[in-house]
Amino acid sequence: MIRPDLGRIEKWVLRKAFDDDQKPYLPKHILYRLKEQFSDGVGYSWIDGLKDHANKQVTDSMLMNTSFVYPENTATTKEGYYYRTIFEKYFPKNAARSTVPGGPSVACSTEKAVEWDAELFKNPDPSGRAALGIHAAAYEESKDGKAGSLVSDSPQKLVKGVAEKVAAVV
Repeated sequence: MIRPDLGRIEKWVLRKAFDDDQKPYLPKHILYRLKEQFSDGVGYSWIDGLKDHANKQVTDSMLMNTSFVYPENTATTKEGYYYRTIFEKYFPKNAARSTVPGGPSVACSTEKAVEWDAELFKNPDPSGRAALGIHAAAYEESKDGKAGSLVSDSPQKLVKGVAEKVAAVV
């Protein structure tokens, strides 16, 4: 049912059912905005800002030695390391630590799903944008297989473009 070439994004049938020009239920920019992973819903600038902050707080040396500091569920990124230090500050007991599942995850996938999909395995970023080739605001894949820059200019431009395509189809 998802047909970007026809302006059909995820949940298109449901969105179309509520698209009423005479008595609108929702403004079109809300009705046709892209579905986001829960953690990405705060906005990409917040996510990128948190990553930048973590990169300033965690040194390369700290990340290199993370397996000695946190031998279980060892962080693989500076962002992960930073979150782990916050968690350990408030929940220092092993009982709390053992309640948190570990392993790589992209876009809410499980560790097993990451193992099955080589594209997900290459990218340590847990954001929905890391699902290369799936999310409309996905990172561009660089030549070395790591995440690069965002493909889209802004969420607002994406929403406007999708809404215009839908209007043209209808």
